Amino acid sequence: MSFSPNPLSLSVPDGAFDSWLRDSGYLEIIDQRTSDVHRHSSAAAAPITSTSAPTTPLATGFFISLFSRIVTLFSIFTLNPFAKLSAADFSGPTPSWTSGFIGSFESYSFPSSPAQARLRAHENAKRYARNYASLFVLFFVCTLYQMPVALLGLISCMALWDVVKFCCNRWGLDKYPVVWQCLVRVAQCVTVIILLFSNFQMAIFCALGIGYTGMILHAAFRKLTLAKPPSTGSRK
Repeated sequence: MSFSPNPLSLSVPDGAFDSWLRDSGYLEIIDQRTSDVHRHSSAAAAPITSTSAPTTPLATGFFISLFSRIVTLFSIFTLNPFAKLSAADFSGPTPSWTSGFIGSFESYSFPSSPAQARLRAHENAKRYARNYASLFVLFFVCTLYQMPVALLGLISCMALWDVVKFCCNRWGLDKYPVVWQCLVRVAQCVTVIILLFSNFQMAIFCALGIGYTGMILHAAFRKLTLAKPPSTGSRK
């Protein structure tokens, strides 16, 4: 199903038409329209510049296109893909890793503008929230595997709090609030010291850095596809 160009251009402005597409769930059509508009504008600008010099316009157009792509690429890392996320996005079923999340080679394209990159990042972050969360956990586990000292520090902290819980149940420390609070504060200080000396914060930083970079690049380069077919009414 395609709406390019605006079939209602005589009565509905492009802005209102895009708003209707967005509200109706046709975000993949907005994504395609953005790419088509950018492609048509680039093609329309070529004959204008080709009348002056035969070689200079080609070099100028190349550098303009390259600069535009660099600006778009840098703008991707200034986006906040979590702006429109909600708890409901993590409660649904996980999209398929093959056809849904990865897709085919045709499922990816360089965003034509920062606006298109923002649209893709926000929508794909909502669609593949559970996939991205699983990848974050996978990257964190792999980082701990590569940093055994940080893994040992994490295990030591978990064992420490198990000992604290065992002492509370064994001696009934919940009946002595002052003693219980002192024990908890001491355990918290020991936990911070263990995590700092085991370089656990570096493991978290590496996992978050790799995971966030992969997520933002996938979300910006992944084309918007039809999440679910629009309702056409009940069939008789």
